Amino acid sequence: MNLPSAMNQFATETTLKIGAVASLSGLSIKTIRYYDELGLLEPEVERSQTGYRLFHVRVLNRLNFIRQAQSLGLSLTDIKVVLSVHDRGELPCAQIKQRLQEQVVRIDQKIHDLQVLRSNLQTILAQWADHPATDLRSQIICPNLQSEHLAQK
Repeated sequence: MNLPSAMNQFATETTLKIGAVASLSGLSIKTIRYYDELGLLEPEVERSQTGYRLFHVRVLNRLNFIRQAQSLGLSLTDIKVVLSVHDRGELPCAQIKQRLQEQVVRIDQKIHDLQVLRSNLQTILAQWADHPATDLRSQIICPNLQSEHLAQK
């Protein structure tokens, strides 16, 4: 069931129990509880007289947003900030754009770091000796990896 039809189906109900929210959102009950404990689901959650969580159907949209934002690499802390802007009645698009731009910078750095690592691995493999000298066994574990360290000392 997609989100709009789920919201329409339950629009007449004021609240949903956590099991229904989990089923409709595709998230586990444990995840929904965790998001609630972090304050990500307010103001869409309330407590019954017996202490059970009761969710407004709008929580499905909020959970969908959280999932999408996480898939783009935003942290739950970032998401909480964005949701607080939304909860004040403002559009958080500027904050989201800034965080996505920062994410692109982090990804570019990771790509650079991985390219350096790949180059280092290729250099080591190109110089690999299948039968290294045995006279170093007492000093090092693998001469192919540690030969540079011995030369530096």
